[in-house]
Amino acid sequence: MTGDVGEDERLASRTLGDAGPRVVFVHGLFGQGKNWTTIAKGLADGHRVTLVDLPNHGHSPWTDRVDYLDMAELLAAELESFGEPVTLVGHSMGGKVAMQLALRRPELLRALVVVDIAPVEYPLQGGRTDDPDEEASPFAAFIAAMRAMDLDTLTSRQDADAALAEAVPSRMVRSFLLQSLVREGLGDDGGWRWRLNLELLERDLGELRGFPDPPPGATFDGPVLWIAGANSTYVLDEDRPHMDALFPATRLVRIKNAGHWVHSEQPEVFLETLRRFLERVE
Repeated sequence: MTGDVGEDERLASRTLGDAGPRVVFVHGLFGQGKNWTTIAKGLADGHRVTLVDLPNHGHSPWTDRVDYLDMAELLAAELESFGEPVTLVGHSMGGKVAMQLALRRPELLRALVVVDIAPVEYPLQGGRTDDPDEEASPFAAFIAAMRAMDLDTLTSRQDADAALAEAVPSRMVRSFLLQSLVREGLGDDGGWRWRLNLELLERDLGELRGFPDPPPGATFDGPVLWIAGANSTYVLDEDRPHMDALFPATRLVRIKNAGHWVHSEQPEVFLETLRRFLERVE
């Protein structure tokens, strides 16, 4: 990760809070920085909190491939611009990006927080399940449903929600996905579009299952908080040796009554867990 990042490749971001140590949040697949607004507001009284949009999401540029090392390099350029080490928080796909950056550019980080993902390859980029009737990863189905929506005839966000209901039974997940559906133009005459490069994400979904091999012998020795949902299958007991080998100062916390979207399902508990970690780190 040594290439220069041009201005047209810079990731979109926004910052809440005027002073204090910097905390940077990186979202997961189909997300955007603003998904973290509630958590960011909870920290902004004593921190500068930066919310980043990863490539092919939100307001950031679209690219010609999905690749963890490319994403980590673009994120590193953002962190370099701050001129100080940051605490980096990454969820799901963003957690893998954050881990890759920590292993390759540890000097950019004060600490790392990984949310409900492990440094391993996943089946079909989803959780692991022993139930043969339960689909391990619904992400391909989510993309298919979003791409199948006729945006030209769409009249309202309620219609969009109804169109996704069969493929995305969870109201919370539908609400999350629909944050990336935007109307452009004035009033009710504006056209709808996705702020997601759905064609590319569908093509390269398999890339997101993996975790590229770190540089030989690489570890991140700074403080690491791992937050997992107690109801999620993304972080299993068998993952712990992989986590500890790469991130030896790991503390794992499982949050009750939460699945993969821990910070949305249990925001107060998530925020308090993160606050306590930041107090120790800082």
